[in-house]
Amino acid sequence: MDRRKFLKQSSLASSLFFVPSFVRAFEEVASNKLGYKRLVIIQLSGGNDGLNTIVPFRNDIYYKERPTLSIAKTDVIKLTDEVGLNPSLTPLKRLYDKGYLSIINNVGYPNPVRSHFRSMDIWQTATDSDTFSQSGWVGRYLDNYGKQPYSAIEIDESLSLAMKGETINAIATKDAKAFYNLARDPYFKNIYNHQNDTHLSEHNLGYLYKSMIAAQSSAKYIYETSKTVSSLQEYPQNKFGKQLKTTAQFINSGLETKVFYTSLNGFDTHANQLNTQKRLLKQYAEGIEAFVKDLKNNGTFKDTLILTFSEFGRRVKQNASVGTDHGTANNVFVIGENLKKQGFYNNVASLNNLDENGDLKFEIDFRTIYATVLDKWLEVDDKKVLNKSFSQLNFI
Repeated sequence: MDRRKFLKQSSLASSLFFVPSFVRAFEEVASNKLGYKRLVIIQLSGGNDGLNTIVPFRNDIYYKERPTLSIAKTDVIKLTDEVGLNPSLTPLKRLYDKGYLSIINNVGYPNPVRSHFRSMDIWQTATDSDTFSQSGWVGRYLDNYGKQPYSAIEIDESLSLAMKGETINAIATKDAKAFYNLARDPYFKNIYNHQNDTHLSEHNLGYLYKSMIAAQSSAKYIYETSKTVSSLQEYPQNKFGKQLKTTAQFINSGLETKVFYTSLNGFDTHANQLNTQKRLLKQYAEGIEAFVKDLKNNGTFKDTLILTFSEFGRRVKQNASVGTDHGTANNVFVIGENLKKQGFYNNVASLNNLDENGDLKFEIDFRTIYATVLDKWLEVDDKKVLNKSFSQLNFI
C-alpha cells in the first residue's frame, strides 16, 4: 500500500505508534541544535586601531599624541571612569550591559611583525613570529577532531590559512545553494561517480580530487540542512551583515559545524582614519547585535562563543595624514552568555610605558586565548592543536 494512503487510512491507535518515534527524532535534533557548542571567529582585517575602539578618555597622553584623531571625551560611550567605547559601538554597549561582552586588552605576541600578511599568518597559524606553517590552528583542530570538512566553515569564497589543515581543509561558502549547485556540476559528479575506479584509486586520486569529492558531499549536507530554517531577524544591508545572517542560518538549522569564520575588511587606516573606522565599527556593532538577537530568538546563543580579533593595533601617535601606522598590541572581544569575566578582563595598556618604537606593550599572548577556547569551550586538547602548551585565561 502507498505510504501516504496508509497514513491517511490508519486508525488513531496506529497513528499513536508513529508519534513517539517522531517526538524522539525531533527531540534528538533539538538537543543537537541547542546543546552543540560553536565558535564564531570574526577577523577585523587591516589592523583595527584599538586606542580609538577602547578609548582612554581620561588620559592626557592620548589627547596629546592624537590632537586631531582622538575621540572627544563628550562623545565616548563611558564604560568606567577611565575608558569607554567608540561612539560607533553603541550596540556593543547594550551587550556589555547585559554581561555578554568581555574585553581583553593588550593582546599580541613576542617579537611582533608589522606586515599585514605575516602578522595575519602568525595569528592564523598560532606559531611564533619566526616560524612558518602551512596549516592553520582551526585546520589542525579539524585534523584532530573534525568529523567532516564542514566541521568548520568560512563564510567566504576562499579559505583563510587559519582553516587549512595538514590532512583536511574546512569548507568555504557564503551561499549554501550556490555551493550546492556548483558541486552538482557534471564535471564534479563525474569525478565523484568514478572515485573507486582503479585508475582513480586512493593512491592516485590526489589531494585535489579528494577535496572536490569532500566538497560535493559537504555541499549537499550544508544546503539540505540549512534550508530548513529562514531568519526573521533584520540584518544590516552590507557584506558583513550578510555573512552573519548566513552564519546564524547555519547555526539555527542545527548544522553540525563547530567553528565559523567571518571577516570585515578595511581597517588599514593610514589616512583620514576617523570616518573610515567610524563606518566599519558601526557595521561591526550593528551586525553583531542583530546576530546575537537572531541566535537568542532561536535558543542557540547560549551555546555560541564569538571571538573578534585584528592582526595588530596601531601606533599611539597619529601620523601626518590624520591616520595611524601599524602597531602591535590590541584588544580582543569575546561575546557570549557563558563569560566568567564580564566587562574588562584586564586593564588597558599604559601610555606611559611604551616599547622602543612607541608602541603599546603586549601583555597577553593571543595563543593563551586560543588555548582557553579550545580547552574550556570546544573541550579538546589545546596542546595537540597549538603544538605547544600555553597558560589559560579565565574568561569562560
